[in-house]
Amino acid sequence: MRNINQIQLGLNGPFVSSLGLGCMRMSSIWGGVTPDESESIATINEALDLGINFLNTGDFYGAGHNEMLIGKAIKGRRDDAFISVKFGAIFHNGQWLGLDLKPNSIKNFVNYSLTRLGIDTIDLYQPSRMDGSVPLEDIIGTVAELVSEGKVRYIGVSEITAEQLRMANDIHPISALEIGYSLADRQIENELLPAARDLGIAVVAFANTAEGLLSGELRAPLSDQDYRQHFSRFQEANLVHNLQKVEILKDLAFAKGFTPTQLAIAWVKQQGKQIMPLVSMSKRSRLTENIAAMEIEFSEEEMNTLNTTFAIGAIKGGTYLAR
Repeated sequence: MRNINQIQLGLNGPFVSSLGLGCMRMSSIWGGVTPDESESIATINEALDLGINFLNTGDFYGAGHNEMLIGKAIKGRRDDAFISVKFGAIFHNGQWLGLDLKPNSIKNFVNYSLTRLGIDTIDLYQPSRMDGSVPLEDIIGTVAELVSEGKVRYIGVSEITAEQLRMANDIHPISALEIGYSLADRQIENELLPAARDLGIAVVAFANTAEGLLSGELRAPLSDQDYRQHFSRFQEANLVHNLQKVEILKDLAFAKGFTPTQLAIAWVKQQGKQIMPLVSMSKRSRLTENIAAMEIEFSEEEMNTLNTTFAIGAIKGGTYLAR
């Protein structure tokens, strides 16, 4: 068994595993086939056995399926798991309809999540993003009420601006910021990441491989059925350009004896002690590889090569993060 280092969520928050398990892909999100449930449950339990206790979900993942799945997996071992739940996104028939962040809706959402998860308290509760339709103080203030009621332990936020992060933290201490961050998506380094550091807020970084762009496994063009065709980053000339950048990552990975995915995760980990790579997995076979990525170190020359190759703006086209 490997020893997983820990990271503190916020200035006075809990210590959790420095590698997080994203459970989203264990459910059908965009109308695809639901992965084998028994394998997903086994993956969660093996992750817990290996010391990965940060489990990330959303109440809208698979219309509640993801929370029920986690509930089955942690039954009898609640104390081994730290549960992070996002709320607010509304879907119908696999289609994004928008957000509902009204206070009464939040109070309704949390009770359904607690029931599906089979627990009394959610460890980290966070709006999935902001759309300006509800004042920030009402959203964070409502979750703060849930903290006082004992239904939530800590408050997180996701996909917001630096200004919003500071405002939220003024209303109630924010323990974690969940945001997309990778070699291909470094925009948060301009304002948001410095704000999180100033406030002592941990960063839970998802999409470390930028929807598979950095995996080294993509070829152009993608099939017409590939969901990534909706994103300009994966279309035509943009994809050809971006894959040329990825070749440098592949070469470095080969020279170091690792996979491009492992290096992509390791780079995120290397960006600060308060940053947790959040890696989506639905199979036990990926656990060893992803845990090993947390032990990779880079020389100054290697880090300079990556930072230069993947400087802000080097990757053409946007992703769902810009929706």
